[in-house]
Amino acid sequence: MNQKTANSASDIQEIFDCIAPEYDRLNDRLSFGQHRIWKMMTVKWSNPSLGDTALDVCCGSGDLAFMLAQKVGIEGKVVGLDFSSQQLAIAANKQKTRYAKFPLEWVKGDALALPFKDNYFDCATMGYGLRNVTNIPLCLQELHRVLKPEAKAAILDFHRPEQAYIRVFQQWYLDNIVVPTAQEFNMTEQYAYLTPSLAKFPQGKEQVKLATEAGFKQAHHYPLIGGMMGVLVLSN
Repeated sequence: MNQKTANSASDIQEIFDCIAPEYDRLNDRLSFGQHRIWKMMTVKWSNPSLGDTALDVCCGSGDLAFMLAQKVGIEGKVVGLDFSSQQLAIAANKQKTRYAKFPLEWVKGDALALPFKDNYFDCATMGYGLRNVTNIPLCLQELHRVLKPEAKAAILDFHRPEQAYIRVFQQWYLDNIVVPTAQEFNMTEQYAYLTPSLAKFPQGKEQVKLATEAGFKQAHHYPLIGGMMGVLVLSN
């Protein structure tokens, strides 16, 4: 696989299965540990409460799901969904060793066809997933469908900054931090998809438009670190 062919669902699934064993360590290295702060902000914006039933779409190794679980408590429930069985296995193992008291469920599934009934969840999160789905409008429609009225969702992802000088810095970061780190972990090929995925990812204003077209009553996009990261906050 190369960055030219990493554009189908199966290609992207293969990437995340492959990087699963090192995914957490790579996140720590590539973000200098800051990804935990961005994830905590995302969970807060999704507005979870004690006893809620929460959904984490594209849950990966489970970071957002575990943060949600701490907010909804043992009276609530968190469902983590991902299409990577390897990522789900790591999340389940982390649950056993660190979060055994919390009711979490891990589901292998498609973000474009969520296997849940309408109006089921009280809140939802998504981290680094919207940029990787093959149909963003459909993904947003599915998220809207499974959320209860008045529920909130928060979607965290990388972005191409609007300011030219920050785009220059971002490209330097990709070339001089991401690429060497990926080489160190023997995952250069897997991380080659980042640049093309950023290039085609809708900007914040476009995401807001897509979300309202999907049925959300309110949508706001909050840029982080100069627009290199952002959180799309949605209200049903």
